[in-house]
Amino acid sequence: MRRNSGIGGQAVLEGVMMRNKNRYAVSCRRSDGEIITDVKETHSITEKLPFLGWPFIRGTVNLIESMVIGIKTLTYSADFIEDEEEKAKVTAAEAGEPAPEKPAKKQKPEKQQKPGEGMTTGMIFGTIALSLLLTIGLFFFLPVLVTEGVTALTGWDSALATSIVEGFVRIAIFVGYVCLISLMPDIKRVYRYHGAEHKSINCVENGLPLTVENARNSSKEHKRCGTSFLLFVMVVSILVFSIVNCFTLYDGDSIIMKVLIRFGVRLLLLPLVAGISYEFLKLAGRSNNKIVDILSRPGMWMQALTTKEPDDSMIECAIASVEAVFDWKAFINGESGDDVSGSAENSSRSTEECGRSECGI
Repeated sequence: MRRNSGIGGQAVLEGVMMRNKNRYAVSCRRSDGEIITDVKETHSITEKLPFLGWPFIRGTVNLIESMVIGIKTLTYSADFIEDEEEKAKVTAAEAGEPAPEKPAKKQKPEKQQKPGEGMTTGMIFGTIALSLLLTIGLFFFLPVLVTEGVTALTGWDSALATSIVEGFVRIAIFVGYVCLISLMPDIKRVYRYHGAEHKSINCVENGLPLTVENARNSSKEHKRCGTSFLLFVMVVSILVFSIVNCFTLYDGDSIIMKVLIRFGVRLLLLPLVAGISYEFLKLAGRSNNKIVDILSRPGMWMQALTTKEPDDSMIECAIASVEAVFDWKAFINGESGDDVSGSAENSSRSTEECGRSECGI
């Protein structure tokens, strides 16, 4: 019987982030094959303000907190890759240069900054604000604008039809966006690491030892994936906005006012839509009910766009990240798996320690 582990994650540049309770880990591979795992502590605002953890409220809170961790880990992985590239350039330059006639003058070494440490709290929240602004503009304002244009041209006066058109425009924009960015080589690799993340979690939740071979044979789709969450948001928004559209909020002739009012209402309802979608995602993640499985399938199909088959080295990164925050051996023996020995400090794990067939055993 499949068990919900409660762990989640995210693909980063040349690595995988895994989160469990108040810990998250990022595992990235160095150019020499070694896997470096960075473990951090994190605490939810719901610990101080419990009401923010109530159903239908916690969805928006979780989304924002996930964005904060996501930006931190992406920044860490980007800095990590940049450091590796700089090291490779220095090594190549030293190998190609003739020995100097005079010994070089020693310079005082500069203080090295760890990957991801250069980003301040203000920069993180600025990035989140910009991301939210672009997301809302692309997936909410633009569909409203297109729908109002279609309504003006066709003369439709049906609340349901308008909401369905808006919903399909939103889904089309999302699919087009995902397909467009997948043309970038770096994003293609991120999608493969995304597949490795899912395979590792599925392996554990199916009660199998977390080895590269077992993970490789596991599914690259997962019910609790953020891609499924986004699709749920789009579907739920059609239902919620259809109800709102039944009420006349503006009876004038100005298309600009109609667009602005419709857009404003959607912004106000967005936390509700996100909350409903999050509750369904949690239900889907812990349920083996056939009806829930059927309702989850569209989200799983959508993951075909955002997850690709990983190679074994990518799976090794995902396994290293899981093991840093989750005791999968205890979990498959019926325990919680949350008691991970060690403190939240930087750690490293080499390819020799994480063999392709018996990683983590």
